[in-house]
Amino acid sequence: MTAVRWIPSMSTLLLLVAGTAFAGSAAAQTLPPTDGTLLSVSAHAEAHRVPDVATVSAGVVTQAADANAAMRANAQEMDKVMAAVRAAGIAERDIQTSGINLNPQYRYEENQPPRITGYQASNTVSLKVRDVGKLGKVLDALVASGANQVNGPSFEVDKPEAAYDEARRAALEQAQARAEMYAKTLGLRVRRIVSISEGEQGFRPPVPMMARAQAFEAKAADTAVAPGETTLAADLDVVFELGR
Repeated sequence: MTAVRWIPSMSTLLLLVAGTAFAGSAAAQTLPPTDGTLLSVSAHAEAHRVPDVATVSAGVVTQAADANAAMRANAQEMDKVMAAVRAAGIAERDIQTSGINLNPQYRYEENQPPRITGYQASNTVSLKVRDVGKLGKVLDALVASGANQVNGPSFEVDKPEAAYDEARRAALEQAQARAEMYAKTLGLRVRRIVSISEGEQGFRPPVPMMARAQAFEAKAADTAVAPGETTLAADLDVVFELGR
């Protein structure tokens, strides 16, 4: 007969098994036979890094009486913006067109069908800035070159695996310490780890302290940007075998 003790008020699930099989929660994972006690522990740990990459979108919105004129005007302005992007040192691999749109503009009058009064064209690019310290200057240069649509930035860690590994190690140490506590309380010892499963990686981006790009002037200060700190997390589910 199999006896199971369920403690719903605790975040750690403790299963005491006197038989030879253990059924996992979601995946119904089959574990090897054991004469010991199986303990499932969930652990969460975080690592913190200052972001070193920023992504921003910038573009041009133009209006004209007809569609061709709107697109031509937009292309001319966008050429200036792209020249400024390249002059700021943004590599071609970090420049990606994210949207080109052409939409009619309507006038609405009472008891009258909508009437087209002109066209609006827009062209937007997504830029990856790999030197966060220069982000303010890049934003100012974009606006000075004619960009009238700027959104972002969003920050990230370019190579996050080292930070995730740091979080994984901390989570595993946390799980081991908790297993030792349970074993000592029960008068047992930790024999071995039966299984380890990793949840989805967690990423919590910082909130940038920049609301909008300001027009560039030769003697003006650069647009202020604060990258903050990014949190990268790891979640582990570890099953231990306890015994005497």
